[in-house]
Amino acid sequence: MNESLKNIFTVTDLRNRVLFTLGMLAVYRLGHNITIPGVNLAALAELARQMQGTMFGLYDMFSGGNLSRVTIFALGIMPYISASIILQLLTVVWPYLERLSKEGELGRRKITQYTRYGTILLSVVQALGIAIFLERQTRIPGGLPLVVHPGLAFRMMTVLTLTTGTCFIMWLGEQITERGVGNGMSLIIYAGIVVGFPRAVLQTFEQMRTGQIGLIRILILLVFMALVVAAIIFVERAHRRVTVQYAKRVVGRRMYGGSSTHIPLKVNTGGVIPVIFASSILAFPATIAQAFPGRIAETVSQQLGFGMPLYNLLYVAGIIFFTYFYTAIIFNPDDVAENMRKYGGFVPGIRPGKRTAEYIDTILTRITLAGAVYLALIALLPNFLISGFKVAPIPFIGDWLDANLPKFITEGMNVQFFFGGTSLLIVVGVAMDTVQQVESQLIMRHYDGFMKKTRIRGRRA
Repeated sequence: MNESLKNIFTVTDLRNRVLFTLGMLAVYRLGHNITIPGVNLAALAELARQMQGTMFGLYDMFSGGNLSRVTIFALGIMPYISASIILQLLTVVWPYLERLSKEGELGRRKITQYTRYGTILLSVVQALGIAIFLERQTRIPGGLPLVVHPGLAFRMMTVLTLTTGTCFIMWLGEQITERGVGNGMSLIIYAGIVVGFPRAVLQTFEQMRTGQIGLIRILILLVFMALVVAAIIFVERAHRRVTVQYAKRVVGRRMYGGSSTHIPLKVNTGGVIPVIFASSILAFPATIAQAFPGRIAETVSQQLGFGMPLYNLLYVAGIIFFTYFYTAIIFNPDDVAENMRKYGGFVPGIRPGKRTAEYIDTILTRITLAGAVYLALIALLPNFLISGFKVAPIPFIGDWLDANLPKFITEGMNVQFFFGGTSLLIVVGVAMDTVQQVESQLIMRHYDGFMKKTRIRGRRA
């Protein structure tokens, strides 16, 4: 590891890429201190505390805390992610986009252009919604006005500021992808999540100093966190290999093919998208209840609150459903089988064409179930660490479990941050992808140097 870090700063091009990436992320974090005009920050902080369990809190995590402060980057990268997901869904049902996706680089550029247009459109709509929402918040404790001068001018300024901020973040992400290291959009989300980790760790140690959390519970938490991260790394890299053989072909006087390779089917093909979808849908009723208060809305919001049994049940069901749904969108066994048939490939013991597609689909269905269960377990981790497993309502058995299980199981770890769920999957996944790209850059330069030496020796000989 030390040798790899040393090599990063030894290779000039790679060093410049790493420094450029860090510089762009630093520019992104500077926007966290620039708020839009016309908003009372004290009243906004109280509102953000009340809205942590709604979609407001979910988007605030992805924006790195910018939404709770209504900074110029308050919308974050979520409009771009939403536009990308919408276009991926439209690719399945709209033949024009499906043709573009198969046209190579030119088609991808066209789809990227449409994604940018969609990002701007969603940013305008969301920024206008935020402006109207802030103007309507008149129930802040203490009687603090949230918007100093509400009206058309405030709405126009909010839309202009937030839309411009989102476009700038989108440009930063594209620049990082092109001239830096790693995927720019993912790294921006990663930076927004990681920036709150040191503060949460300090708060946890402060709890230990004041006696709210014991040393034993801290040690159990650290071991548990290490095991969970190791499990995530293992599953994210896990895949099922489907062996594929290619028959020999004679083209002119040369013979091609005759090789054996494999198709890697990832256990977690959908990535973090199913968790985002399920979280957004379950956060929607609570958000509606905040905007339109009433007895029915309050009851629904309470039953779908964080950590409630109904919330957990629907959360797991939503994750499993969207895992299969999103996997079916991004991976088509029929197309894979058809491409294999065109190039003379076949799965040993399976007939090419329809039978091969059915065989791949069967394997994908089985491993997707394992990936969905894995995502559901990781997504439920915050519930356990913060509030524990509520077993007391179960007659007889619940009372016995509540009395005999350790308190850190029934009452939670009382941690100050959401360890698990979407944030943990993004942090680990982005970190693994970035490290892999850095290693690929190092290996590529090592091979370049070896090939140059070989050519020089050949000329001398």
